[in-house]
Amino acid sequence: MSTIGKIVGVALWTLALAVTPAMAQELKLGYVNSERVLRDSAPAKAAQAKLEAEFGRRERELNDIRNRLKAAADKFEKDAPTLPESEKTRRQRELVDQERDLQRKQREFQEDLNQRKNEELAAVVERANRVIRQIFETEKYDAILQEVVFAGPRVDITDKVIRALNAPAK
Repeated sequence: MSTIGKIVGVALWTLALAVTPAMAQELKLGYVNSERVLRDSAPAKAAQAKLEAEFGRRERELNDIRNRLKAAADKFEKDAPTLPESEKTRRQRELVDQERDLQRKQREFQEDLNQRKNEELAAVVERANRVIRQIFETEKYDAILQEVVFAGPRVDITDKVIRALNAPAK
């Protein structure tokens, strides 16, 4: 055997000895699909129901206002050819004021809804993170990831997190 062959052989043997302990100590990884947790868990569904109860009446009121405004605009369009100019101008101004008022109310509604949604979402995320941390510590994971491009079913612990979230609080 040539000297180069011996050097390559020793290098490969050294590499094999170095890699073997690393391979023996396998990494324990987990993956949680946050979107599924925030969509399918009982706390997330309860938060959604709470928001619907809290904002449902206002949304229905806005829809009623929108329908009345549309009916008034349709009636104006139908009556406009026969109305005197002063009446036309007055009704147009009323429609514009009502439209502006509706837009303001819709904007306020959306801002209030978004703020409450963020508050409820933050509470669910905080609880989910506590559950994930508990699973991490009790099952001795090396890492649990939430944002990945691809994850196989072997490392996906989303169902376990959802089950833990759905369990009654101890």
